[in-house]
Order: sequence, then C-alpha cells, then structure tokens
Amino acid sequence: MNLIATHELDDPLAKAREAAADMLQSKASNFSLPQPFYTDARLFELDMQEIFEKEWLFAGMTCEIPAKGNFMTLDVGSNPIVIVRGNEGQVHAFHNVCRHRGSRLCMKDKGKVAKLVCPYHQWTYELDGRLLFAGSDMGESFDLAAYGLKPVHVKCAGGFVFINLSETPPAVDDFLDTLEHYLEPYDMSNVKVAVESSIVEQANWKLVIENNRECYHCNGAHPELLNSLQEFDDTNDPRATPAYKALVARKQAEWDAQQVPWQLKRFGKRNRLTRTPMLNGTVSMTLDGKPACQKLMGRLSNPDMGSLRILHLPNSWNHFMGDHAVVFRVMPLGPQQTVVTTKWLVHKDAVEGVDYHPERMRHVWDATNDQDRRLAEENQRGINSKAYEPGPYSETYEFGVIDFIDWYCERLQENLGHAYPQLQVAQG
Repeated sequence: MNLIATHELDDPLAKAREAAADMLQSKASNFSLPQPFYTDARLFELDMQEIFEKEWLFAGMTCEIPAKGNFMTLDVGSNPIVIVRGNEGQVHAFHNVCRHRGSRLCMKDKGKVAKLVCPYHQWTYELDGRLLFAGSDMGESFDLAAYGLKPVHVKCAGGFVFINLSETPPAVDDFLDTLEHYLEPYDMSNVKVAVESSIVEQANWKLVIENNRECYHCNGAHPELLNSLQEFDDTNDPRATPAYKALVARKQAEWDAQQVPWQLKRFGKRNRLTRTPMLNGTVSMTLDGKPACQKLMGRLSNPDMGSLRILHLPNSWNHFMGDHAVVFRVMPLGPQQTVVTTKWLVHKDAVEGVDYHPERMRHVWDATNDQDRRLAEENQRGINSKAYEPGPYSETYEFGVIDFIDWYCERLQENLGHAYPQLQVAQG
C-alpha cells in the first residue's frame, strides 16, 4: 500500500483538507465562501473537527444547573456531552459516554441525579467522573480508577458555561474576565430561564451566523425587532445620525453614574461586547418597547439600560437589557441543517403571570427567529444552485460578516495545520 493510500485510510478527510486549504488560499478578500463550504458533507465534517471540536463553545447557563446533581446535555456533532454540578458548586463536563460499552449516560436535556448511572448495565459514576461501581463480574483485577468518564474542558463566567473538546484549548481567560465584569450588574447567580425555544433551520451554520452579523437586511425583514433595536451599535457607523450620537452620549453618562460598563471591547474577531441604547423611548425588546418583566435584573434600578450585546464565535450572540436577557446558541446538525436555541432570562424571584408573561416576552424574538430562518433557508437554496459564485460583502454594512468569515478562515487554516495566507484582493 502506498503512502497516499495509507494516509487516506488513516484520515478519510485528507483530500477534503487539501481542497479546503487550496480554496482558502485563492479566496478573494471580503467575498463570501466558495460553494462547498456551505454544501459539502466532507467540509461540514471538517467544520465539526476543526472548529466545533477545537474552539470554545457556548453550552448553556450556570442557572440551569443551580444545585449539586443538576445536569444538562448537548451534542457537538456526534459527541454527546453532559455538564453537571458537583460538590462545592463545581461545574464538570464530560463526554456523555459510558466507559463500559459506550452507551449514553444521560438521555434528557436537563435533570437531577445523585450519581451518573448508565441505563444499560448500571455502571455508576460520581459527579466528578470517577467510576464507583461496575459490578462484581468485571473480575478482581479490574481497576475502577482506570475507567472514569472522559473529561471535557469547561469554564464558567458571567453565568455562561463554555466547553472545549480539544486537548489544548485556545486562551480565553481575558474574554471571560471581561464577561464577568460586564455582567456583574446582573447578578447572574440569581437569574433563571423563564422560557426557551429551539428551531431547526435548513441551512449551513455559517449562513445562520452570517445573517446575525449584519442588519443590512433588518429594515426589510424584521418589523417587530426594529420597534426597539438600533440597527447598529457604534457611533462611527455611517448610519449614525447626530440624534443617535447625542442619545449615546446621554445614556453613557447615565451608565457611568450607575457604574455599569458600556465600552466597546473586542477580543480579536471572536468576541465583542458593547452596550448601546435602544430606540429613544423604548427600554426592552418588546412590541411596545416597554419592560417585559417588572422585576429588574441584579442591582439595576432603571429598566432603560439599552442592550448589552455579546458576541462569541462560533456559536452565540446575546442581548442583556434591564428587565431581561436573551441568549442564543447555534449548533450544527448537518451540512445544511442547524439548530438555534433561544433562552429568555429573568431575575430568579420574578413570578410568571405576575412579573412577566412568557408570550409577551418572547414575541419579538420568536418572530425574528422565524424571519431569519426563512432568510437563511432561501440563502441556502440559492447557494445550492450551479449558478452560485462567491459575492462581495458590503464593507459599510456587512463588516461583521467580513470579520466572522475572516475569523472562520483563519481558525480553520490554523487548526488544519496550515499558516493562514493573506487573502487575495478581489479584482474588479
């Protein structure tokens, strides 16, 4: 057997890796990706191996596992993961795979257990992953200590839980420290999920993120959202009017007086945090712009806190207001299928039906998510055509998309083991 055949046997995606690297080397700057990156099953597997199994992912909120034994699960491609609260409040993450014959341990999205017990043959694990019981039939020489659950890197900050499936995760602590600081006013140890939803979009995950990273489409697609949301969050944006700049200056002075962080913070192209006002006269992402929850979050005393926007690539964007927060998680299911999970957070003491009504709270983002789903799916259908070729992004209105695609290309190349080349400048 020759070396090439051996290499292909060891790595079925070897040719796909080479093809991906070649396409990225010839990709024009500020243009969308070549078609296979949105359609091909092999390149989707590369995304899962080189992005979702190597980058820090937003998994869930610490308030979802408030006490010892509480767990939540998610799938990262073909990798089932369980996140559980252990002794002394410590959060653990493991591959949700029994060390006996590989069965999943926890099959529900959320729950509470005393121990992690495999439903197949009752192998029993401590909440820190140690194997406690495997039955007497394994023999006297069987070493329980050698068969603990395989751990997954996990970090918590600002009420968020992030996981990383690689052996050597990239650095993320600077972002997490800033996230903790920006969310201090919200007292994230005292929030709860008021309501959540998941929708499956028949589109590649990158199209879902691209759609989120620009509001070029908002005016024609999101009437409910634009009752309260500013289409941009930077006074240097060409759409920023003198009235908007004056509103920003006034709100920033108010936030300073309340010791609430608002400054734009960037961590490369992966993470971005900034607080920006809502439309003047509105305080929350509701149809009428009024609070969705009467009990404010954390130490906040004024509902008019604008929106703290938080981006975490590759799979999350978020909005924190004075009365509630909306967090989003994107997980790929297939080359042209993605699940988007939305969770609405409120103060843990807020009473449903008294302080908030879920239908009213979720109305704007339910409508927006469905509108974005249709946009992404139509985008995917067009890209599937033989007529598709990469098109130019607007540097004025789609700079967020450019940043995302540049980040994706850089990380994919680096994780593939290639030095990232300077993208070609598009020829007119």
